[in-house]
Parts: sequence; structure tokens; C-alpha cells
Amino acid sequence: MTPQFELPIHWKDHEDIAIGLYEKFGDDFNESKIYRIRFMELLEWVLALPNFEGTREESNEGHLEQIQSAWVYEWRDNQD
Repeated sequence: MTPQFELPIHWKDHEDIAIGLYEKFGDDFNESKIYRIRFMELLEWVLALPNFEGTREESNEGHLEQIQSAWVYEWRDNQD
């Protein structure tokens, strides 16, 4: 069996981060809850994702907003 290697995730990979957050939290967070997450909390969750190689210093509000939006779309896609 060949081992699978996942590519590193960086701040610009909003969709990959959103998928990771959805995989971690599933339906614990719906659309309204996702948009109410404080950015400091979201930042910690992103930094803790496996294969995430970005740093706290590289984060900004724009990245966090894009991650929230992508997470909402990921949640919606999984509601069918």
C-alpha cells in the first residue's frame, strides 16, 4: 500500500482550510454559527489543522473572512 502524502495548506488555500474545518466540526456549526465565530478562535482552529503550514503572523482579516465564507459553502454542499 502506498502512503498518501497531503500537500501543505497555506493561508491562500481558503477552500482547503474550509474542508478541513468541516471535517473537524461537521454539522456542529451551521451557517449562522460559522459567521458568529470570533476571528481569534477561528485563527487558532486554522493553525491547528493537520498539514497547515501558515503562521499566525501571516494571517489577516481578509483570509479569515474568506475562510468563513468557504466554510459556509462547504457546509451547504454537505446538507443535501
